Amino acid sequence: MTLGSPLLSAIPGLRHAFFSREGGVSEGIYAALNGGLGSRDDPAKVAENRRRMAAQLGVPLDHLVSVHQVHSPDVVAVTGPWNGAARPKADALVTRTEGLAISVTTADCGPILFVDPNARVIGAAHAGWKGALTGVLESTIDAMEKLGAERGGIVAAIGPLIRKESYEVGNEFVERFIEADAENGMFFMPAERDGHAMFDLAGFIRMRLENAGVLMIDDLGIDTYSDERCFSYRRSVHRKEADYGRLVHAIALEG
Repeated sequence: MTLGSPLLSAIPGLRHAFFSREGGVSEGIYAALNGGLGSRDDPAKVAENRRRMAAQLGVPLDHLVSVHQVHSPDVVAVTGPWNGAARPKADALVTRTEGLAISVTTADCGPILFVDPNARVIGAAHAGWKGALTGVLESTIDAMEKLGAERGGIVAAIGPLIRKESYEVGNEFVERFIEADAENGMFFMPAERDGHAMFDLAGFIRMRLENAGVLMIDDLGIDTYSDERCFSYRRSVHRKEADYGRLVHAIALEG
């Protein structure tokens, strides 16, 4: 099942998908559309899941391109498939190559898909708290500009991620954000447990995008933790599961 952005869906010549966990061949804790190359799922099943996703995006499997995510602010500009080469370590991709689906995977972190419809430049970013705090969103926008995009013309869509109702953090987490910028305190609310707070990752991402000059922002509003259509790392930990599946989020320019 695909979860789409109304803003992105209205743009001609563009395909995108925030894939849910429904519609694949994986079983057990990975059921069913697990796209995680780093998971301990059967690689053949992951490959079939990814083939199905690529087909929905209208590209061959090797044109569904991803990176080895490391919670960094790093971005790679992509011009084609990796062709067997190791995936670079980064947390965002940008391209202006048609027929290439750039993608990120998540299981609570924030997936953000970008497009400048006029320049025909797209981006995909994986923004957990660390990537968002250290600048992966700004790095993605900068990399898109190098390919000809204008930040004022960029449309961004925030996909399924863990929402503030489900994201409890400790005081040391809060202090890290306050030390970076005192205004970040607005994204924390008191939790029921003493010494803890609830973090609004989606709000923080939106603020970073707006401050970077992105004017058109969509947000699907889906909580990966509470919505069983999504994989969730935190939910898997609370259930004491051995591993967890990954959601795939991708965007492509039609040829």
